[in-house]
Amino acid sequence: MAVWLFDATFTRHKKCCFKPLDLIQNYIIQSREVRFIFMRKQNTLRPLKALFFFISFWMSIATFAQKKEIPLWDKIPDQLQSAGYSEVTDRKGDISEGVRMVTLPTLTAYFAAPEKSNGTSVIICPGGGYGMLAINKEGYKVAEWFNSLGITAFVLKYRLPSDLIMKNKTVGPLQDAQEAVRLVRRNAVQWKLNPNKIGIMGFSAGGHLAATLSTHYNDKVYTPTDTTSAKPNFSILIYPVISMQNGITHEGSRDNLLGKNANIESIEKYSNEKQINAATPKAFLVHATDDKAVPVENSINYYLALKKEKVSAEMHLYENGGHGFGLGVKGTNASWPKACEKWLNANNYTLKSDGYVFTYFKGNGEDGLHIAYSEDGYQWNALKNDTSFLTPEVGKDKLMRDPCVIKGGDGLYHMVWTVSWTDKGIGYASSKDLIHWSKQEFIPVMAHEEKARNTWAPEITFDEKNKTYMIYWASTIDGKFPETKSDEEKGYNHRIYYTTTKDFKKFEKTKLLYEPGFNIIDASIVKQGNGYVMYLKDETRNPVQKNLKTAFSKNLTGPYSKASEPITGNYWAEGPTAIQIDNQWVVYFDKYTLKKYGAVKETSKGWQDISDQVSFPSGTRHGTVIKVSAEEIMNLKKE
Repeated sequence: MAVWLFDATFTRHKKCCFKPLDLIQNYIIQSREVRFIFMRKQNTLRPLKALFFFISFWMSIATFAQKKEIPLWDKIPDQLQSAGYSEVTDRKGDISEGVRMVTLPTLTAYFAAPEKSNGTSVIICPGGGYGMLAINKEGYKVAEWFNSLGITAFVLKYRLPSDLIMKNKTVGPLQDAQEAVRLVRRNAVQWKLNPNKIGIMGFSAGGHLAATLSTHYNDKVYTPTDTTSAKPNFSILIYPVISMQNGITHEGSRDNLLGKNANIESIEKYSNEKQINAATPKAFLVHATDDKAVPVENSINYYLALKKEKVSAEMHLYENGGHGFGLGVKGTNASWPKACEKWLNANNYTLKSDGYVFTYFKGNGEDGLHIAYSEDGYQWNALKNDTSFLTPEVGKDKLMRDPCVIKGGDGLYHMVWTVSWTDKGIGYASSKDLIHWSKQEFIPVMAHEEKARNTWAPEITFDEKNKTYMIYWASTIDGKFPETKSDEEKGYNHRIYYTTTKDFKKFEKTKLLYEPGFNIIDASIVKQGNGYVMYLKDETRNPVQKNLKTAFSKNLTGPYSKASEPITGNYWAEGPTAIQIDNQWVVYFDKYTLKKYGAVKETSKGWQDISDQVSFPSGTRHGTVIKVSAEEIMNLKKE
């Protein structure tokens, strides 16, 4: 199905297949008359009706418009006509693997999901020795990878050097590359892209074109329609041909671009390592040491020239991989996309993903709330130089131990904590940003129990269905559950109690939540699937347990199942807090006798100890992990 738009302000019609919605709407709104032709049947509609009809039609097909091939030129510069020259596509089934004898240069657009993008785009130049384009392996597949990072990608199908269709075949590919950057930059606003975050990427001979654009972006190789800059903001060069010099170049690429009898001036000009200056865009380079087609010295020399001019650059050289490994095949070269992703992240070319914060206390909890952050859930860094974000003010001892923070249905962060070793209530405060907190309050959750000795390690879980908060904690009530009382624990014999509230002002009557038949503290409940999982500490001293277990319920307020076998190892653990990372549940906990933090991860084979993979600030004690936005972490870092 094709859509034809007739604009009364133009004398010629324009054909488009599934343009981005904003661009189409812009075009329609600016037109005086719009007509549609579907399957050769013409319907003339009044302009307003036509507008709504077209928008409705577009919205119905937009989900299928994952990629769009956009002609690069209205009129190809310095074009020659050759009757016997026509484009050839090498196909494998429905997939275009390679293209030869390109006559109509295009950009195939892969637009990133708006919610994942910060406006960065990359134009991709597939390789092929300037004789063909490996457009799938080094084009379309790479564009899809960029989309997964939230980056919009454009696969450039550029003209291959030919005396049959070009007045000067040496500049033909560069003309296409310059116009590609100008086209993206001209349309940046309506495509919701950042005109200052446009990169050029190239593989092999496509890497030569990308490096040529990076060093020859100001060359007057054609007359542009406006003054839009053709300079890319960064380059990504993968096993690139850089030089035309003997002994280092890829001879096939040089012969195709410059001719078999290239003069010294042309060789020098298109040896891009010799054309670098301080204005050359920053670069990320990848090469394999055993590349027999394009020697690794191409990347090395380009990197050294950038370094000499003090241009930011990063290079990854791999022991093996040969040539043409695309996104990586095996061995260490398969890791280059991850390294590139980190480089893109570090240079602010990707939208910072959500991260995690860990609320904890240090010492006895006298100085208050500490917060650490992590981007991956494994490496944790203290915020505010590991000083307190909130000083405790309520309770008998004015402590802030075991701080539990959750984000509620009202958008606020709600925190409860242990205020004292022997008090009958807990502390509470709320915040919009984890920085500025409400007035601290004391909630006397066990004041009605004359023999209650304490209220320890309170936590909150939000019931989304009922829009209710459940606060729960461990308390010892003297005289209760005498069968599990232990003198070794100084008479402490905890069970888990709870109350519910909708507004943290009115609270339901305190009730017993969980009686597992042993001394229990540090319960933490998360929703998993259609039910709830309670992570808890078995506090039994004789025979010694001091480990973490799980219990399950269909309802937040129980009843909960019998406690499981331990999920932690041969060490004393307390203060569990759980979160899902990469579709796997991770439970962090305080290895308090070892004075360090640990973690276990749920796998198909059971719980795996990953304590050696996590790193927390020194002195971290019992805390809570929550997921937060990148913006919130950025604001916390400013404190």
